[in-house]
Amino acid sequence: MTTTLFSDFALFDGKNEALKTNAWMLVDDQTGKITDCGNQKQPTADQNVSLNGKYIVPGLINCHTHITMDPNTGDGGTAANVVSSTVHAVDNLHTLLKSGVTYIRECGSTYDIDITLSHLIAEGQIQQAPEIMPSGRPYSMTGGHGDFANFGHLVDSPDEMRKAVRQGQKIGSKAIKVMATGGVMTKNDFMDDPQLSTAEIEAAVEEAHHKGNIVAAHAEGNPGILNAIKAGVDSIEHGFYVNDEEIDMMLQQGTYLTPTIVADWAIPEYGHGILPDWEIKKAADALDDLCQNIAHAHERGVAVTLGTDAGTPFNDFSMTPVELQLMVEHGFSEYEALLISSQNSAKLMKIDHEYGTLEPNKYADFLVLDQNPLTDIKAMQQADKAVYKKGKQVY
Repeated sequence: MTTTLFSDFALFDGKNEALKTNAWMLVDDQTGKITDCGNQKQPTADQNVSLNGKYIVPGLINCHTHITMDPNTGDGGTAANVVSSTVHAVDNLHTLLKSGVTYIRECGSTYDIDITLSHLIAEGQIQQAPEIMPSGRPYSMTGGHGDFANFGHLVDSPDEMRKAVRQGQKIGSKAIKVMATGGVMTKNDFMDDPQLSTAEIEAAVEEAHHKGNIVAAHAEGNPGILNAIKAGVDSIEHGFYVNDEEIDMMLQQGTYLTPTIVADWAIPEYGHGILPDWEIKKAADALDDLCQNIAHAHERGVAVTLGTDAGTPFNDFSMTPVELQLMVEHGFSEYEALLISSQNSAKLMKIDHEYGTLEPNKYADFLVLDQNPLTDIKAMQQADKAVYKKGKQVY
């Protein structure tokens, strides 16, 4: 076994609010895992890397991305062919990693491309990419939010859902994505339109949980949010109009909430004169409500996760640190914002035994920053930050 000792840095380990100064971290070069860390007497190692007094934080876990989408097109670019979509997806993975994201949960890919890419990354055939928990295509009713070219599995009964989820899991889906409501990007529906029924979503949940997999529900308004919670999903995605009745149920069931504030914020911020007026109006009308409702859910104790919906209009794959900024601007402390990735995203994805925090027996996925993000969350937006995966610098 050969080892690398990283030293001379201030450590935010993803758990404790207090920084550990003059810290060191010993990494097994073969496994990429941390074997020991501290700030007292340093151990010996085969090689030593000084981080020159900078700030070290865990790599970000973004649990809502769409790597085959193109944020520069109003329709997400789902009409592209499989070769073009794959090339875009690989480029988008590089951008995610450079921004500080070291693990993603995909929430809907054209052609099931994320499943193939997740295998190639795990086998080391694609370098400079975050690891992927793949979803494959999402599950939508006919004519629903997800009925795009090359994108959704279209299901219109519990039995159709059950068969489609079984087929998805057969080829490697680990995160089942269901569409419980309408959304911003689809012209003929609205956030409060219920789509997949509770019975249809229940079928997806049952099949996913049989395999130990998780279910995410696109659910922006009501009654769709309530339908998804009743069906037993693991996470509500967006949740713009989540209310106290639903919060009570989420707390009882341990349901997570992924706000994706930046996705809604980016459309009125950058879309005027480019996107259709109806799309900008939908997003703008919801923005104040969603920020207020997400802050309320957080105050009541709902476990909020980090996700951006990357790939939606003007919401490119570098925006994960901006989501953290928006959370701090709407009621989270810097410490709480960082915990949503290192603690909640990892727990939702069931990877917290090896990822999310920087401590012994976990992977050495970390970022090197010039400034302290616990005093200014914008420190996470540093363009030239160093990014490490399993103890190796990748950016």
